[in-house]
Amino acid sequence: MAVPRGRDNEAVTVQHRADRFLEPQADPREGGTSLGDERATLLEFLRCQRLTLQLKCEGLDADQMARLSVEPSTMSLLGLVRHMAEVERSWFRRGFAGQDVARRYQSETDPDGDFNGVAPDPELVAEAWAAWGEEVAFAEEFARDTDLDFIGHDSRSDPVSLRELLVHMIEEYARHNGHADLLRERIDGRVGQ
Repeated sequence: MAVPRGRDNEAVTVQHRADRFLEPQADPREGGTSLGDERATLLEFLRCQRLTLQLKCEGLDADQMARLSVEPSTMSLLGLVRHMAEVERSWFRRGFAGQDVARRYQSETDPDGDFNGVAPDPELVAEAWAAWGEEVAFAEEFARDTDLDFIGHDSRSDPVSLRELLVHMIEEYARHNGHADLLRERIDGRVGQ
């Protein structure tokens, strides 16, 4: 039987999907709202998806956070954190709160700057987490205090309700958390939960 190998051809400990890296009592996603109304349900599902991204990156150093998945992809966990900060900012500040704020990482000349601008630098990692935290805090306050029928706009200026946005954000995180599962497993063998 072949021994699974990591990026640098080192032997990797294989975990099974049933293995847990967190016990239920230590999982910050447990114990949230259940049987709540529509807003509470949407916000709880989004909270859990945001926490999942954090958990996927927990305990990694700057080199591991910036490690690319596979060529030619520019995807990394650091890139995902930066991307989600950009997504939160674009939707909540620009599209819904109407703030005229610049993009954090993307630009006209580098629309993938959130992924292209990563490097194994602890300061870049700290800045990305700080940016993500600021954008999440703004989004949480906006979503908590705004009617679900409030209409904002997407990047094409099409109308979107806050309700639709919250569902979209859950989907956006869920999709990227799937990427994060694979990136983390490639880094140190830790599988998703």
